[in-house]
Amino acid sequence: MVLPTYNEAENVALIVGAILALDLDLHVVVVDDASPDGTADIAEGAAREARQSSRVHVVRREGERGLGTAYLAGFRRAIDAGADAVLTMDCDFSHDPVAIPSLVGALDSARVVIGSRYVAGGRIENWGLYRELLSATANRFVRALFRLPVRDCTSGFRLYRTEVLEGIPWQRVSSTGYSFLVESLYWAMREGGGARVREVPICFVDRVRGQSKMGAREVLHGAINLLRLRVDLWRR
Repeated sequence: MVLPTYNEAENVALIVGAILALDLDLHVVVVDDASPDGTADIAEGAAREARQSSRVHVVRREGERGLGTAYLAGFRRAIDAGADAVLTMDCDFSHDPVAIPSLVGALDSARVVIGSRYVAGGRIENWGLYRELLSATANRFVRALFRLPVRDCTSGFRLYRTEVLEGIPWQRVSSTGYSFLVESLYWAMREGGGARVREVPICFVDRVRGQSKMGAREVLHGAINLLRLRVDLWRR
């Protein structure tokens, strides 16, 4: 499990504990972007208290910022450790750890599994109309732009087989923020062995503790990155 974090002191110990409590023997890679609130220290402390330090690995990044490069750092750490598959999720409990076994179970018939808000049985709780419209519009935009046969292209709750990650041409991935999720999915389906994707329904719940990193600037920057990628692909 790769968990990118920035200022998640209120959530990280709880989410790490919930993941370790699952009967799946998961290892957790917390990739922290030098959070000033001590997120990395709290993650390590939680592992020691649970006597699970061998299953929690904290990557402390200095200087670098961004969701995309944090994921990459976590992928490298997991693959170097011999992972057969790599999970990703948010640290703020918007993705419920209880849903992880359903993603793992779906991997038997897929190479990428997405925890989806937009398939039958999936739903969103505690979002306002603006956030719901923004998310729905973003997914329609992405599907039209890249012709991805996926309902929830922007979900960060995913499970990849390691060979899919190894097949993605990461040197061509330019996104650093939330658009990284779309770009990595695109390349996984195009270059990552023609990955078969399954979506399983989840309930996405807006965070209760901490502050969201998604703002209008991030949305605009992500849309520009994706348009740039589409133009580059047309040129090629």
